[in-house]
Amino acid sequence: MAPGGPALLLLLLLLLPPPPLPGLPPRAAGCPVACRCYSATVECGALRLRVVPLGIPPGTQTLFLQDNNIARLEPGALAPLAALRRLYLHNNSLRALEAGAFRAQPRLLELALTSNRLRGLRSGAFAGLAQLRVLYLAGNQLARLLDFTFLHLPRLQELHLQENSIELLEDQALAGLSSLALLDLSRNQLGTISREALQPLASLQVLRLTENPWRCDCALHWLGAWIKEGGQRLLSSRDRKIMCAEPPRLALQSLLDISHSSLICIPPSVHVQPLELTANLGEDLRVACQASGYPQPLVTWRKVHQPREGRPRAQAQLEGGAPVLDGHSASDTGSGMLFLSNITLAHAGKYECEASNAGGAARVPFRLLVNASRQQPARPLLPAAAPAGREPQPVAGSMAFRALGLATQTAIAAAIALLALTAVLLAAMICRRRRRRKKARGPPGEGALFVNNYLDGPCTFAQLEELRDERGHEMFVINRSKPLFADGSAEAPADCDQAEGATPGLRVPPPVAYEIHC
Repeated sequence: MAPGGPALLLLLLLLLPPPPLPGLPPRAAGCPVACRCYSATVECGALRLRVVPLGIPPGTQTLFLQDNNIARLEPGALAPLAALRRLYLHNNSLRALEAGAFRAQPRLLELALTSNRLRGLRSGAFAGLAQLRVLYLAGNQLARLLDFTFLHLPRLQELHLQENSIELLEDQALAGLSSLALLDLSRNQLGTISREALQPLASLQVLRLTENPWRCDCALHWLGAWIKEGGQRLLSSRDRKIMCAEPPRLALQSLLDISHSSLICIPPSVHVQPLELTANLGEDLRVACQASGYPQPLVTWRKVHQPREGRPRAQAQLEGGAPVLDGHSASDTGSGMLFLSNITLAHAGKYECEASNAGGAARVPFRLLVNASRQQPARPLLPAAAPAGREPQPVAGSMAFRALGLATQTAIAAAIALLALTAVLLAAMICRRRRRRKKARGPPGEGALFVNNYLDGPCTFAQLEELRDERGHEMFVINRSKPLFADGSAEAPADCDQAEGATPGLRVPPPVAYEIHC
């Protein structure tokens, strides 16, 4: 071996990369740190990542990002991955999907978003996914599916929506899913579903609707008939057990076992009081629209006429709901409260409260007049301060009082009148007692009590009396009207109650008397 050969060989060994560990694929060039990359697959699962890592090879076709803490897909984070076919983002913390979040993945076939924190799906969230076949959205917090949510998925075959909190499926929410073969809506909060919602699903083969709190009323007539006629081919024996949760008389019964005559609805009735109201400029106003029926009606306030040109747009708002502009409407379930703040001339006009359910619809008009002759500062709806534990009462004449129903106003007026009558009766009773006490008193001097001043010497016990005052206190006094001796035969001592020059044995008029006060 040439001189220096061992040293040169050792140097070459240090410069060579180490061999791969047994069972693990070699780490590809450009693979993100801590991720495993082989062939066209990148695995970055369970690494506590908060964002999509940088440096993912552009040719990646399968990307695993499950079991991380990704809360948001940053714009452009997936832009270099145009060749992506499968993306797994389950068990993360995604709260929302931006419109066009997957627009750069036109070849994507499978998308897993299971067990995230999605509360809603924005329109266009799946834009660009024309080739998508399977979409997993189970185990999120979705409450409503709005119209045209899945419009950009014409080739979707499986849609998994189980284990959410979906309570509303709008009629056009599934529009565009003409290739859908499997729809799983089990274990949600659906109370009803319309025929129009399932009508776009021309290729449907499997439908799962179990474990929802179904409200068995006239709105589900079609579902029972559809399952019996031909829809049962889409349901397994287990999925056919669509159990009713309400009304109580039908609870825990299967929809297929209930006759159509038992699936009833009560058309809504609407009550607005008063039907016309005059408000001053700058005031705030609440008008209640009470609706009843079964199922619970959907209440909508709307302003009938459009504002004139040049006038500011009046804003109406349902209490606890979204704002209502002229020509538009908002809805609330049960009882809607029309709330107008800082009233101007633009608020004047005709309004309409509509209540609708599966049994029909009812409308009641309401007219608002605005007094432009005098402008008053806006009154608060509630007093500035109220004692703890006591609910402030509306003041008669205020907007809040006038907005109450006629029955409520009458009850408040009757309560005020009853309090006034009680006060008058109480005053009359007090006056009557005072008069009786005055009549019970005798003539002046009768029953007067006197006490000896002990300046004229001792007296006998015959003149000593035990008395009680009005409060029950005991006292012993000398009654000068009594003789000195009890039997009246003895004469009084010469040194007792005699004035100078008086005849012995005769009763002498008492000296100065003192009236007793308790």
